[in-house]
Amino acid sequence: MSEQLVRIDRHGEDGAVAELVLDRPGAMNAISTEMARALAAACAELASDSGVQAVVLSSKHEKAFCVGADLKERNSLSDADLVAQRPVARAAYTGVLDLPMPTIAAVDGFALGGGCEIALSCDIIVAGEKATLGLPEVSVGVIPGGGGTQLVTRRLGWSKAARMVFTCRRFSGVEAGEYGLVDEVVAPGTAREAALEMAGVIAKHSPVGLRNAKKAMRLGFDVDLRTGLEVEDACWRATAFSGDRAEGVAAFNEKRAPRWPGV
Repeated sequence: MSEQLVRIDRHGEDGAVAELVLDRPGAMNAISTEMARALAAACAELASDSGVQAVVLSSKHEKAFCVGADLKERNSLSDADLVAQRPVARAAYTGVLDLPMPTIAAVDGFALGGGCEIALSCDIIVAGEKATLGLPEVSVGVIPGGGGTQLVTRRLGWSKAARMVFTCRRFSGVEAGEYGLVDEVVAPGTAREAALEMAGVIAKHSPVGLRNAKKAMRLGFDVDLRTGLEVEDACWRATAFSGDRAEGVAAFNEKRAPRWPGV
């Protein structure tokens, strides 16, 4: 990852909380082709690490989480270049979306366009009161293409999502909380701290349980109830006969903290 546009920091004695840091401060974390590759590579690294139990996605830039696509770079691309770049961009967003462990976006400053979509790709969004979130793509002749049209509709419902996308409204962190766009609103500049604290709570629990619970929730969300219950049952079976389940029951009965094997 040249210039370390995206880096991974570990927290806690066992490194169970990973912080995925967007680190292109000179461009307010605008997503260039190179940065998209770096984000996809970092996500692939985390996805394959069974020791990671929760991920916080944050920014080194105090004024911006991520301002979206690098429009300066986009302006220099031919149509053929844009077609070639599309799979690279998609891999970055789906890399975040497909992380198998719980993910929390820590949003302070601007989270616009692709930046908002990165946050939406996480399971939980924590935002500072003075953050700015929005999907302004139709104002520059494109549409949200990092999963935004699908994720925001699932999060907000049709009408609220339509209003957000069609009007290009920008929400403060407080407004985003009231609208349902983010899950927790905190004092300005403290989203990262709050997200890491939440991740630390999550990371105390069974790695196998966390991943299978997320899998069941994701796969069952858009199917009928009966199918969803079958999805849940398959994920339950994958957890119930694991070492984590045996350790969890033993720790409960012995009145001690569990030592999760993670398998």
